[in-house]
Amino acid sequence: MVALVVAGLWFWNAPWLAPLRLLVVLVHETGHALATLLFGGRVERVLLGADESGQCLSSLPAGWLPRIAVYSAGYVGSAISGALQLILAFRFRLHRAVLYAMGAWVAAMGVIYAGNGFTLGYCLAMGAVLLVLARVLPPGGVKAVVMVIAVFTGLYALFDLRDDLWRPGGGGPSDAMLLAAQTHVPALLWSLLWSVISVAVLAVAAAVSLRRVPSDGEEALEAVRSAAASGMRRTTPHP
Repeated sequence: MVALVVAGLWFWNAPWLAPLRLLVVLVHETGHALATLLFGGRVERVLLGADESGQCLSSLPAGWLPRIAVYSAGYVGSAISGALQLILAFRFRLHRAVLYAMGAWVAAMGVIYAGNGFTLGYCLAMGAVLLVLARVLPPGGVKAVVMVIAVFTGLYALFDLRDDLWRPGGGGPSDAMLLAAQTHVPALLWSLLWSVISVAVLAVAAAVSLRRVPSDGEEALEAVRSAAASGMRRTTPHP
């Protein structure tokens, strides 16, 4: 995971990572969409750009809290998505199901919310690729794909912070800038806050995922050992 984080920060702008970057952006925009629906708003459309920009255009209910929640939900959703992928794939060994679900989700986002032809084409193509990979890859390959996607989506805020530090204001209005406009807290602090939270969430998810789950055979053997030890305690005479 550390190697993936370093590689992501170093190679993030590499042309061959463009499909993955767009997938991360789609996860981010999905967080905005889910928060909008949760607070009673209406999602109009989701847009992805060939320049790897993303927008979730929504009608939000009035009030300060819904706006803060929806603006933050891109970062929050990315962190939670990465954590869930790791836990389901590695703790519960559902890596293939996770990849199938991701393929179906990407395709569904395109069909339901795509606001332009590029978004629809990308979602249908990437959804098909993920479904095919889930079908044909061996278990190790599926785990590797899920790990890469989970780490990159979970650390979206960290990449956003990097852009704020190196290219302040150069990438257009970000969620951190929208939050700053609502709260008067500098955008850089918002990016830093969500970056720290994202790293913490991913670290906790990794710790939970890496806890070894005994197999059925090991559990049965442990039960036999416990029963044998209990029998020995009952039959051992006391001095």
